Amino acid sequence: MSKQKRISDYVKIGKLPSGELNKITDVKGIRVGHSTIKNEDNRTGVTVILPSEKNMFTNKFEAASFVLNGYGKSVGLIQIDELGLLEAPIALTNTLNVGKVLDAMIEYEIELSAKEDEAIRSISIPVMECNDSDINNIRNRAVSKEHVFEAIENACVDFEEGDVGGGTGMKCHGLKGGIGSASRVIELDGKKYTVGVLVQSNHGYCDDLHIDGKKIGKRILEEAEQAELSEKGSIIVIVATDIPMSSRQIRRILKRVDVGLIRNGSYTTHGSGEVFLGFSTANVHPKDETPFYNATYLNDDYINPVFLAVGEATEEAVLNSMITANQAKTLKGKTIHSLSEYADILEKEFKS
Repeated sequence: MSKQKRISDYVKIGKLPSGELNKITDVKGIRVGHSTIKNEDNRTGVTVILPSEKNMFTNKFEAASFVLNGYGKSVGLIQIDELGLLEAPIALTNTLNVGKVLDAMIEYEIELSAKEDEAIRSISIPVMECNDSDINNIRNRAVSKEHVFEAIENACVDFEEGDVGGGTGMKCHGLKGGIGSASRVIELDGKKYTVGVLVQSNHGYCDDLHIDGKKIGKRILEEAEQAELSEKGSIIVIVATDIPMSSRQIRRILKRVDVGLIRNGSYTTHGSGEVFLGFSTANVHPKDETPFYNATYLNDDYINPVFLAVGEATEEAVLNSMITANQAKTLKGKTIHSLSEYADILEKEFKS
């Protein structure tokens, strides 16, 4: 994969250091895969996040979700919040393909567990969505089982960002949106830990776009009146960490995702669904018959750096989703520009 130009090529977001790739996959064991559909009628796809190299149904992670604004159609979150456990990979797609993607993910999990002589009778699989109907003919429901399995097969550590997979048909702050990621490294008790974020961005007004505190959206509108002002979309945010955290603590850090969104100029409008899912890879809950688990959890008095890391990584992940995405056209023929097309503005603001 050729190196994509990211927001860090223009400006450093926040003060914490990033991981090696500055992606969610800096948390060891995580892989991300896409299947992208681009043809005359459809610009859509599916992204799958594999949190572990093991079968998660028999090796569960502590997890939680947080819904800031519930204008969304995600599935699989109720059990996560009840039990505090993630037992399957996570899929991101468009609104009308949630059911088809869920069906394919169930089939994948049945086949995977059968290889281990594990008979699945019930499983909670998170499938999350944003609406890409401005760019994609969503009623075609173009994502099939084959695309889901392709995304899983394509899963890797150094994955592509932008208008790929579930982010193919997305818009963000009036420009092209999509899949973006970032990570932060913090030190706790003399050991380094990673917080990683992946977003599917489809929200925000161009006029409100801020980058590192500067009103870049207004500058773009001064030069390009064709940038969209409307906001109809949503954002899905996945937060992962290798810090030992309970589901209660994961839910707490998810509430800080909005810090990053606000820094970029979002204020969570009526029609924008902000749905967040987080997990920790530190404490694995295997399927066994023991009555008690032995687990280590972070002392809440030391959680502030994690809050900061989540806010910074979210802020940068959204910007990465925009600057790595290519220009697209709506079904009505209107051009949706990429943030990368305004690199001269970024150069002038941050490198002068």
